[in-house]
Amino acid sequence: MVILNNNHKNGGRPRFDTGLYAHVAGWGMAVPENVLTNEDIEAFLETSDEWIRTRTGIRERRIAGERESTASLGLRAAQQALEVADILPVELDMVIVATSTPEHIFPSTASLIQDQLGASRAGAFDLSAACSGFVYAVDMAAQAIRSGSIETALVVGAETMTRVMDWQDRSTSILFGDGAGAIVLKSSEIEGGVLSAVLRSDGSGCDLLGIPTVGSQDVLLSPEMSQNGHLKMHKMFMHGSEVFKFATRVIGDSILEALDKAGLTLDDVDLIVPHQANDRILQSAARALKVDKDLFMSNVERYGNTSAASIPIALCEALEQGRVEDGDVLVFVGFGGGLTWASMVVQWGVPDEDMQTHRFSKQRRKLSYIGARWRSRAIRTRRNLNETIDRIRPGGGRLKRLRHKADQHEDFD
Repeated sequence: MVILNNNHKNGGRPRFDTGLYAHVAGWGMAVPENVLTNEDIEAFLETSDEWIRTRTGIRERRIAGERESTASLGLRAAQQALEVADILPVELDMVIVATSTPEHIFPSTASLIQDQLGASRAGAFDLSAACSGFVYAVDMAAQAIRSGSIETALVVGAETMTRVMDWQDRSTSILFGDGAGAIVLKSSEIEGGVLSAVLRSDGSGCDLLGIPTVGSQDVLLSPEMSQNGHLKMHKMFMHGSEVFKFATRVIGDSILEALDKAGLTLDDVDLIVPHQANDRILQSAARALKVDKDLFMSNVERYGNTSAASIPIALCEALEQGRVEDGDVLVFVGFGGGLTWASMVVQWGVPDEDMQTHRFSKQRRKLSYIGARWRSRAIRTRRNLNETIDRIRPGGGRLKRLRHKADQHEDFD
């Protein structure tokens, strides 16, 4: 059994018995083209641009189109991340999607993305921790890498939050938007990458923020609440003031705890990349930590709250703006439904051993995506054909036996 040392104060850097570290090697984001401004919302909701901006800092958000979904946005972000990391989908060992708005209860959205990428060697699963989900998922992947069980992981935060909004509820509908972000984590013997993480939950706050769905006890046991509009199946509810108090209370403490686990202090931090929930929450967190608000990356003005996608989207934009350099110490911090919260310390920088260009990788990635699409279509077509044959000829006789051998790739006369 590999024992990880969680009390690392060794020169400010953790050491693990395996000698392996999980580094961010690629990143990407995808947002819908459709923009919904505060002025647009004024047309169907009793509110105003000024009211929204002064209370949230949000001016606009992105809305998924009819042909866009959590999986399609996540796929685009994943493809960008693989491009930056310059690896092939077949090199992935694990795909994790953090989401509160999956394509299905099952199969997982991660499995859909894994299939569409052509990541044929990867396991895949969804992780549900609401707006903290991306940090949770990165830690799960990093732990697997540091244990030596995998070498490369894709972590995606993807959401279509606007599809679970009650658009008559001003407390929630003005806040949320759609989008996706992704990173690739790779194993290395060079110190750095994910240094520490703090994951926390308080389920007593389950009534403050959530989305009732199939089997929800609140709706099943209290139908009058649903009828009165307090709870609506598949629609988000939130007690905003209580969630605000919770967020401002936990952000600072969890950041300091994660830094302490990494043997670092706030003075070592170059950038904090928080969940983009509300600009007032970020201002309050900066005051509590006694740091300049500019230490926090913020793009909530343009995207609103994209839940599990907000941290990777903000990270991509921070990189694009030149706010992150090799060797920088970053802190990710998320908070949301559960109630959950999580912080993570990352030392930025792709090890030199991974900074190599594969001349044909880009073309091979494109071929992988095309091949994956045709493979899925072929499998579904063959399955449908087999079902048709079974309906026409129940039992199948010799034809069924021959088809079984073909499926098993066996030679037969």
